[in-house]
Amino acid sequence: MTTSTGTDWAAWQNSWDRQQEWYMPDREDRFRIMLDMVEALVGTAPRVLDLACGTGSITARLLARFPEATSTGVDLDPALLAIARGTFEGDDRVSFVTADLKDPDWATGLPYESYDAVLTATALHWLHSEPLADLYGRIAELVRAGGVFMNADHMIDDSTPRINAAERAQRHARMDQAKRDGALDWAEWWQVAAKDPVLAEPTARRFEIYGEHADGDVPPAAWHVRTLTEKGFAEARPVWCSPSDSLVLALK
Repeated sequence: MTTSTGTDWAAWQNSWDRQQEWYMPDREDRFRIMLDMVEALVGTAPRVLDLACGTGSITARLLARFPEATSTGVDLDPALLAIARGTFEGDDRVSFVTADLKDPDWATGLPYESYDAVLTATALHWLHSEPLADLYGRIAELVRAGGVFMNADHMIDDSTPRINAAERAQRHARMDQAKRDGALDWAEWWQVAAKDPVLAEPTARRFEIYGEHADGDVPPAAWHVRTLTEKGFAEARPVWCSPSDSLVLALK
């Protein structure tokens, strides 16, 4: 994925999107609803914190829809941040901060004291419930009055085991077919990154930080709603869901 002038960051972005869509075919739906609610609640020129930003998937969609928006991306993953920084190099609407969200002082490096919107997707399930609740409290401090926080992630309702089992079986059957058609899974995508001359070193550092995969929690949407209101938000509820995931919105 290189050209004669350097690394083709657009190709890496596309590759990451395709890998993520193997797990979540409805991934774009949650992004669309997320940005719909940004527009409804804080307008079309928001100051956004892209939390656990990865390659900048949310930021890319934010700026494509709202050219007057600005975005601060925060992550710890050196490989995904390399792709993000390469993608948005020269765009003064975007900045990135390397920070560990489990560090109580992670927000001290941010360029702004408050944001209109804090957005995150398919990332915070890497945290256990207690540190995630603590993080929600810090996020509440960063969101301005009238601002929003949205988290789209795996939120499993354990009260419906038969529904969950049926959905999981169907989803995995479709994933198996996509795999036979050539889709890359998580592990295979990282194997490709590890062989790239630009991403090999940050990929190695990434696995030193995280290991193969973090072991977090996936509490149901009701837990997120309750915790967000306990941590300082005035209102919170799901605004989109699939059989396995939800997008929870909290209003300050």
